[in-house]
Amino acid sequence: MDKVWSKLYPSDVPAEINPDSYPSLVDMFEKSVQKYADQTAYVNMGQVMTFRKLEERSRAFAAYLQNDLKLQQGDRVAIMMPNLLQYPIALFGILRAGLVAVNVNPLYTPRELEHQLNDSGAKAIVIVSNFAHTLEKVVKNTSVKHVVLTRLGDQLSRPKSTLVNFVVKYIKKMVPKYHLPDAISMRSALRLGRRMQYVKPIIESDDTAFLQYTGGTTGVAKGAVLTHRNMIANVMQAKAMYLPVLTEGREAIVTALPLYHVFALTVNGLLMVEMGGQNLLITNPRDIPTFVKELKSFPFTAITGVNTLFNALLNNEDFHELDFSKLGLSVGGGMAVQRAVAEKWQSVTGNYLLEGYGLTECSPLVAAYPCDLVEYNGSIGIPVPSTDVRIVDEEGNVLGNEEIGELQVRGPQVMQGYWQRPEASKEILTEDGWLSTGDIVRFDEHGFLHIVDRKKDMILVSGFNVYPNEIEDVVALHDKVLEVAAIGQAHEVSGEVVKICVVKKDASLSREELLGHCRKHLTGYKVPKIVEFHDELPKTNVGKILRRELREKSSAE
Repeated sequence: MDKVWSKLYPSDVPAEINPDSYPSLVDMFEKSVQKYADQTAYVNMGQVMTFRKLEERSRAFAAYLQNDLKLQQGDRVAIMMPNLLQYPIALFGILRAGLVAVNVNPLYTPRELEHQLNDSGAKAIVIVSNFAHTLEKVVKNTSVKHVVLTRLGDQLSRPKSTLVNFVVKYIKKMVPKYHLPDAISMRSALRLGRRMQYVKPIIESDDTAFLQYTGGTTGVAKGAVLTHRNMIANVMQAKAMYLPVLTEGREAIVTALPLYHVFALTVNGLLMVEMGGQNLLITNPRDIPTFVKELKSFPFTAITGVNTLFNALLNNEDFHELDFSKLGLSVGGGMAVQRAVAEKWQSVTGNYLLEGYGLTECSPLVAAYPCDLVEYNGSIGIPVPSTDVRIVDEEGNVLGNEEIGELQVRGPQVMQGYWQRPEASKEILTEDGWLSTGDIVRFDEHGFLHIVDRKKDMILVSGFNVYPNEIEDVVALHDKVLEVAAIGQAHEVSGEVVKICVVKKDASLSREELLGHCRKHLTGYKVPKIVEFHDELPKTNVGKILRRELREKSSAE
């Protein structure tokens, strides 16, 4: 093992976990729903769903997928929805049918959605009606043959479900018109599935469970192939790190990060199922006042989020009045936790905000701050159990632990590769299993990992990856643009925002015109916040634009 922390730091964290604790995620699920049958699994908009109900509904959905849609083991099924009770029903139904889950960000534009559906070869999609208009525009250009449609309130008890669906559609007008005549409602699918026979498939630990999409140095969204064993390993690694402050069957976690995000998927969605914990699903975490109201009636023991979410909560006066006496675990991931936020969180809640580090290609957890260390030190913690880490230079030579270089990771949570992209996989994975993270790091004298910089040009906006090539491709589509470079600029709220440096082809091009163009093609968090016009952009001698020089100039201003 290349880890040094195990020698230097006497933590309760074990050095190894068993990635074969369960043969598959389905076996893990079945054991938990049996053990914790009458305990609460999920809470959303005041509606409680027990593990027993989750088992019944996911089994009905699996049976429907097998019998009515006649999907075959290994087929891909996309899920496109925010945090709703429908999400775990769909997810575990898909897995139990031996299918592969493809998580889709519901805020995707038609262009982004079409790419992911085509790349994954998804044969079916489960989608909430609020985003059906996006699907309508591209579904005929994809391999999707079956659309399962649900409304926001469909898993709530009557009359609340009727009221919520009415308000969402007719009062708040949150459901744009769409035309998907062949779609079936999820309610009907569950009703039909209850009368069908579910046949548990034989699932091997190395079978694919998820195609979890991520960008990369090219900016093209790629599907990380995550197996049942990858995900079980990471669940057990997260459990080992956090078990000192967790109790099986007793936890109540706040899930504000969307479950389609791999961090929430593993730590909230899967770990809490394995441990018999309950999830409070927050459908719209941007509505902080409503979010805080929900927290008042939920005696939470754990919460995960990104730095921006914790900061927003801390800036809400009502949040300060909550009862934090049961809170034992607060974890920040997806982006760096700022010192000011960590210290204020501890002051207000009495609980330390622990940082975690990972990437989609690692299911995602690679390193985490130990629960029994309570002083903020700006690090991303220590490697999780059964994880080798090393630092290499640009030629791939292994460096000493206190030198600065690129972090490489090897462990049972590392993906198999990118879906149908062998060349891209070779670029990031060595033959002996080392994955290059693209992050420049160092160890301190105590064995804690510190992020120094990112090798990739990736921009991190509120925990979401934004890849410059994708932004540049969209901006360059505008016929008044000659050249463009996208970079990240530091921002006190979101960590970074997207800045574009543009050379005009037509002098009449304005900032407003360019942003309007971007909004048509990009999800909100990818839309540039800063537009800077240049006479020319710095380039190498072969004509490659030097983003690094633009970043350095921007940070110096």
